[in-house]
Amino acid sequence: MLRPMPDLMPETAPTLRAHISVSGHRMRPLAAGALYWEEEDTLLVADLHLEKGAAYAALGMLLPPYDTRITLERLSKVIRAVDPSRVVALGDSFHRSDSANRLAPEDLKFLLKLQQGREWYWICGNHDPHLPASIGGTVCATLTICGVTLRHEPSAAQSAREIAGHLHPVARIARRGAVIRRRCFVADGNRLVMPAFGAYAGGLNVLDEVFGPLFLRHQLEAWMMGRADVYPVLGSLLLPD
Repeated sequence: MLRPMPDLMPETAPTLRAHISVSGHRMRPLAAGALYWEEEDTLLVADLHLEKGAAYAALGMLLPPYDTRITLERLSKVIRAVDPSRVVALGDSFHRSDSANRLAPEDLKFLLKLQQGREWYWICGNHDPHLPASIGGTVCATLTICGVTLRHEPSAAQSAREIAGHLHPVARIARRGAVIRRRCFVADGNRLVMPAFGAYAGGLNVLDEVFGPLFLRHQLEAWMMGRADVYPVLGSLLLPD
């Protein structure tokens, strides 16, 4: 059994910080895997992968068909907690573009209710490049707020001022003889890559070569998701898979 995240703190994170800095802006990572940009009253989530279970079932790979409702209920709890005026979903919100048209009526109703009274942006991802008007909100390729670009896939530009998803980062550390692997936010002060929010989403170790060109290695931090908090871990303490 994995030890609770607070057991890790004395060696892995001497001081518990509440905010990640992205291009000079303070962002608050939440244990659910969302990011709250307080000064813009904006909640960010990435890679919901709604209807992934249904998409796999169509291929003969049976998974319990409850991932959409579980993910939406988790998102609802976060929205109730911070009550943002704007929500931005950073792509791959649906596991396939056509999945958006196949939402169960009760799930679509739930999703539209979450949007009431706030701005809602769907950024297109590689899994869902086309989204129907029936899901509400505004569909866009990217969105820029205060000089920070919100997109699905991280750009190739070095030291880009952006927040992205797509890579489903996870971090792995050792503590008191145990190895712990958790979803995480990964950042270097300029760029931040979000963890996947979806119930069935997998993860890629932040030390994988894919992450190498994206971050200034000496400034890299992984913010690991615990049960109630998110904990910053220096890049030098991270382990490969």
